[in-house]
Amino acid sequence: MILNPQQRTKLDSRRDDLFYAAPRFVTHVDDFFLARLTDLYRQYLQPQMRVLDLMSSWVSHLPPELSFQEVVGHGMNAAELARNPRLDRYFVQNLNEELALPLEDASFNAVLMAVSVQYLQYPEATFTEIARILKPQGVVIVSFSNRMFFEKAIQAWREGSEGDRVQLVQTYINSTPSLKVIATHLPRLWPWRGFTDPFYAVVGQKQAV
Repeated sequence: MILNPQQRTKLDSRRDDLFYAAPRFVTHVDDFFLARLTDLYRQYLQPQMRVLDLMSSWVSHLPPELSFQEVVGHGMNAAELARNPRLDRYFVQNLNEELALPLEDASFNAVLMAVSVQYLQYPEATFTEIARILKPQGVVIVSFSNRMFFEKAIQAWREGSEGDRVQLVQTYINSTPSLKVIATHLPRLWPWRGFTDPFYAVVGQKQAV
């Protein structure tokens, strides 16, 4: 296993559904981060793909000019997901308690996870499920910054440096059978000089059998 039991712990051990019960109609990172995220999606997503926005909310940051066959959303708050105009359908599920996704094998071209990976207590299971539902050559795009709900992030994330966190996400992907990291995106020297949220993303791809 990638993480030991202590590394999976959270400062706030309450059930996650209680923490996320009230909707938060805010963005958790700044406009520079979000613009770069949308540009990254432009690089890897194509029209008519089936996309899963995992651990989503009321906005998905998808390129507005792209039309998809279907965008499925997942999250912890139904009110947030219902407000998201890019979702064709959605479901609510606590991935730290229900590890299996209610989705068919090899049914998505892309899985997105924006500024949420730090809350997964069983990332090995989640990324195994991502690999299962991805089509061959499908991609998973995991983006994150240095912001978090500190009390809900796992210890391995809270206590690691930003470089440690990049390596952790790379390990999540590379340790999953059939997934492989194909790109890592790091903060730019400009406009990021400590005045904007640093942008990190790790992209994995499902390898053909």
